Amino acid sequence: MGGVMLALAIFVNLETSFWPSFILYLIAVVLILGHFLFGPMRLIQGHMESGDMEGAEKVINSIWFPRLLIKPVRSVYFTLKGNLAMVKQDYTSAETHMKKSLELGLPMKEAEGANKLQLGMLNMQKGDMKQAENYIRQAIRAGLPDKENQSAAYLQLCSIMINKREFRAAKEYFRKVKALKPTTPQIVDQVKQIEKYISRMPG
Repeated sequence: MGGVMLALAIFVNLETSFWPSFILYLIAVVLILGHFLFGPMRLIQGHMESGDMEGAEKVINSIWFPRLLIKPVRSVYFTLKGNLAMVKQDYTSAETHMKKSLELGLPMKEAEGANKLQLGMLNMQKGDMKQAENYIRQAIRAGLPDKENQSAAYLQLCSIMINKREFRAAKEYFRKVKALKPTTPQIVDQVKQIEKYISRMPG
């Protein structure tokens, strides 16, 4: 749109004079600056909400100069890049992008919590339980956006405690998960799996 408005402004300028084309130049500059400073984040969000990861990736790859994005938008950009890398199971790239997002500072506290939770889960995938626990505890302290994210965090801590044979702590985290009554199928399935043997644990 910015390019079209700029071309139209130049045409009007050549055909008449500068002042009749001034408003067109102004609109073109605002649109072009808006693209470089804010990026097409709304478009990306729409694709991700509808589950169209391919469409989201195409839009995010159209941002050629992420360093020009204003800081809060750049932070969201790296979070989205991390989410897309997670979907593709590219955990190294996902972790790099998530850390960049955290370094920039996220616009909402809940977003920081969700980001740290994902970093915790990434470290669990890598088998680094100490770092995973550290990130998940930070995520809970920062605040998580909804009960499903909270359930996921407590469930991961429960698994880590079972791994560490700290059964009393594992049972406490499991009680917290149950109290939240999660509905996400993956979490519900994990709860059922753990429920089969957690009552037989000592502590």
